[in-house]
Amino acid sequence: MREAVIHRILNKKLIAIVRGIRNREQCLALAGAILDGGIDLLEITFDQSAPENFSDTLNAITAVNQHFEGRICVGAGTVMTPEQVKLAADAGAKYMISPNVNADVIEATRSMGLVSMPGAMSPSEIAAAHGAGADFVKLFPAGVLGCDYVRAVRAPLSQIRILAVGGVNPGNIPDFLAAGCLGFGIGGNLVNKQWVEAGEFDKITEVAKQFCSAVGR
Repeated sequence: MREAVIHRILNKKLIAIVRGIRNREQCLALAGAILDGGIDLLEITFDQSAPENFSDTLNAITAVNQHFEGRICVGAGTVMTPEQVKLAADAGAKYMISPNVNADVIEATRSMGLVSMPGAMSPSEIAAAHGAGADFVKLFPAGVLGCDYVRAVRAPLSQIRILAVGGVNPGNIPDFLAAGCLGFGIGGNLVNKQWVEAGEFDKITEVAKQFCSAVGR
């Protein structure tokens, strides 16, 4: 399963980031709109400031898994502890994405046969994440760091698979691809909370299509 998920990420290149959508029906409608636009990888994040809402994240992961029956590959985001890895895995998450490099989280993820994607910024962090067993390293915030930074980092670390997250849009994706990024996490530039609240899911579908076009799909 792990290799299949890695292949899917490398092939599809886009992971939609769902943050702060707690209503089950809204989450399912949002997932459907994103899928209609061509994106079938979905990260549903933990809110570390509100542990009492972790159950909402876990319920959303389970609901999307069950409702879309494998058509969407779901992962957990903002995973900060090995305990959260287990909770997310039990809910059906196939990959774990973190904002930081935590060797214990990476080890827990890999021990369960799941895909690890920690977040890093500096060359030391990127190399440490890879050395700890990360399958991909999430470069964050990519939009602030820019494509020249990606090129400079990849010169000595070209063996490490890098995903760009933060400030990514259809306009800058070609430059990030040319710089060596292998995929992207897309948050607010796709999952517009105002559109979700207004039920304007068709707009989200159209933006998803633009992202897919930008990566050549």
